This record gives sequence, C-alpha cells and structure tokens, in this order.
Amino acid sequence: MAKTKTKKEEGIEFLEDPDVLASKAEEFFNSKRNKTLVFGVGGVLAALVAVFLIYRFYITNQNLEAQEEMFQAVYYFEADSLGKALNGDGINYGFLDIIEDYSGTDAANLSSFYAGATYLKMGDYSSALRYLSDFSSGDYLVQARAYSLMGDAHMELEDYSSASSAYQKAANYKSNEQYSPIYLQKAAIAQENNGDFAAAAKSYGKIVDEFPNSSLVQEAKKQKARLQGLAAN
Repeated sequence: MAKTKTKKEEGIEFLEDPDVLASKAEEFFNSKRNKTLVFGVGGVLAALVAVFLIYRFYITNQNLEAQEEMFQAVYYFEADSLGKALNGDGINYGFLDIIEDYSGTDAANLSSFYAGATYLKMGDYSSALRYLSDFSSGDYLVQARAYSLMGDAHMELEDYSSASSAYQKAANYKSNEQYSPIYLQKAAIAQENNGDFAAAAKSYGKIVDEFPNSSLVQEAKKQKARLQGLAAN
C-alpha cells in the first residue's frame, strides 16, 4: 500500500491546477518582455498568413491563365500536331511552355501528362517517362492511365520488368472493374515477354478471380491455362 501511495504522490507533481495555469499564463502575458515576445510571434504568424493568402491568390490566377493557354495545346495534341502541342505555334503556348512558366499549378501538372503522352506518340520514350513520372493526380482514371502509358514506354524500350511494374501500379490504383482488367492483361503480356510465365498466369488469374464480370475473363482463363503449362515445363 505504501508503495502505491508513494507513486500517487509522485504523480501529483506532474499535474497543474487549472487556476494556477491560468494565473501563470496571465503573468507571462502581462510582463513587458513577454508582451513583446507574444506580439512579435503574433506578427510573424500574421505575416505568414498574409504570405499564404497572397500565394494562394497568385497560384489561383496563374492556374486560370495556364488553363486558358492549354486549350490550343490540347487541340494540337488531338489533331496530332505534336510539335506544336509541345512547343506552341509562336503565338500560343505549348505544354512545355506551360510547365516552365506556370510551375506549381494544376495546369502545369496536367501538361506534364500531356507532354509525356505526346513524346510517347513521337517515339521519344525516355522523355515520355520523364514527364509522365512528374505527373500526379488523385483521379483514378488519369493517374492509372499515366502509369499505363509509362508501361507502354518501358515496353517500347524492351524493359519488360519495369513495364510490368507500371501496369500493375495502374491496375492497383483505385482498382475498378472497367480498367483494372485491361492493365492486368498488359502486365501479363509484359511478364510473358520477360519470360516469367508464372507471374503472367497469376495476372490473368487476378482478372478471373477479382473481376468476374469483365469482358476479358474468357480470354484470361485461356491464357492462364496456356501460361501455366509453359511455367510447368
């Protein structure tokens, strides 16, 4: 009992009466030196808030300008005028201009996606990977698509291991019935090209097991059986 009492008494030393704490705070605030400190810190905080608000206002305006600049670049991309999509036409910005001049905006981020896709169309796979890796989004469709395009670039470079990893990232990113089976199929193709028949069979198996309503299920069953046979040899 004495031991328990001693612990309790020691514990009291770590507790403060709320009234005492309030009194100490008032004494601290009312002293001339601490007033200067408090208001000094308050001034710094106010300045930081002001800087943040100004920055947010600046970024919002920059983003609106950048979005307007993107319209023509997207038009050129869709029309397969790939050089103009990247570099502009002398009057309108291209994706690379937007990335450079509007850094930090959503439009610049999306321009990285478009720039990567453009380089992929042009056959410059290293540049495609560089820009696609700079892109980041919480959107399940666009981010997964970016990973898939990176897989396509790796496939063209015959880096089948990296391609498989990219396709699997696409499939696993906010997994869904519509697109994940497609990315798993692409992962299986990359794995088979890499000579990893067991992994390829497993990818097809995921389509069958996890997405039974997919239109790819019958093909996946057939390919899974074929690859299991190859893996057994």
